[in-house]
Amino acid sequence: MPLKFAVVCSSNQNRSMEAHAILGKKGLNVKSFGTGATVKLPGPAPDKPNIYDFKTTYEDMYQDLKRKDRDLYTQNGILHMLDRNRRLKPKPERFQSSKEKFDIILTAEERVYDQVLEDFDTREEETQVPVHIINIDIQDNHEEATIGAFRFSSLAMKLESAEDLENDIDELIQSFEHEMNITVLHTVCFY
Repeated sequence: MPLKFAVVCSSNQNRSMEAHAILGKKGLNVKSFGTGATVKLPGPAPDKPNIYDFKTTYEDMYQDLKRKDRDLYTQNGILHMLDRNRRLKPKPERFQSSKEKFDIILTAEERVYDQVLEDFDTREEETQVPVHIINIDIQDNHEEATIGAFRFSSLAMKLESAEDLENDIDELIQSFEHEMNITVLHTVCFY
């Protein structure tokens, strides 16, 4: 049976949605989430982000930023990112609000990895079904988001093709770390 993947990042939707797009194109069963209280997108200055509630659709964000400063948000790639996002799903989703179960949860920064682990610590274990939480640090910019999405994709394809995920995962991750020359965090939690 195909694995079910979640890609979880902070409140900025670039890394998780880029990975969502790449994994989806590979035919993997994937959803994407944020962990923040709100969705934060770059604004006209570093101390002036655009903040949206998770109920706000990507279409509404796109139209709002286009109205505020079309040139700025085109130049910095935010309108392009939101255009991609609105083609993948209607609106962002918050991981802590989801009741869905996944086989693999991929995170793009250690802080988010810790938030996901913390969320599992507060959940009541129901089924003893394992979920593998895996972190690969990805810088939060467009170029690194793309590189990171391809790394997630490479790892996901290895995991998807495993004959016995529970027995093979440690070896697959070690091989991936060596191949990519990166460090990967991995923890098993239970639903």
